[in-house]
Amino acid sequence: MNKVILGVVVLGVVVLGGWWYTSNQQAVKNKTVMEEKAMAEKVAMEKEATMKQPEVMEKKVDTMVKKDETMMEKKLETAMMVKGGQYVPYDASKIVFAKEGKVVLFFRASWCPSCRALDADIKANLSQIPQNVLILDVDYDKYTDLKKQYGVTYQHTLVQVDASGNMLAKWSGSTGLSDLVKQVK
Repeated sequence: MNKVILGVVVLGVVVLGGWWYTSNQQAVKNKTVMEEKAMAEKVAMEKEATMKQPEVMEKKVDTMVKKDETMMEKKLETAMMVKGGQYVPYDASKIVFAKEGKVVLFFRASWCPSCRALDADIKANLSQIPQNVLILDVDYDKYTDLKKQYGVTYQHTLVQVDASGNMLAKWSGSTGLSDLVKQVK
């Protein structure tokens, strides 16, 4: 009888052990399959994202091009509105007036007495500025790159430029608007 009980116990252990082993192997297999599926989905998502990237880049480029076109149109409108016979603050887009007339950059410092005198004379005689002359008031302390570009080393310097911004003439010390206009070529 002990042998029968021992046989039943051994048989039970073998059956239960086999069942446990099989279940464990199935769980490992299921986990591996799930991991492979997850990896395949990840690869598919990355591939899809990569395929969409050119579309996203194209949209960004299109947006940038449209913004650039809009900015160019605004600059063109501004340039077309610019007319001679004026004394206005410096704006690079206004230099294009030199295609039709003459543009003079007045490098002026607010702390400079002779600059203040010329500025006051120009403002007092605005109607005397010839229609083909546009005077741009350039802040001497603010536009350091522009000073370097034209070799301006001190305030109260005047620079005549063409439509491309090339220097045509440079002088200093005009005492009034009439003296300034005489220097324009």
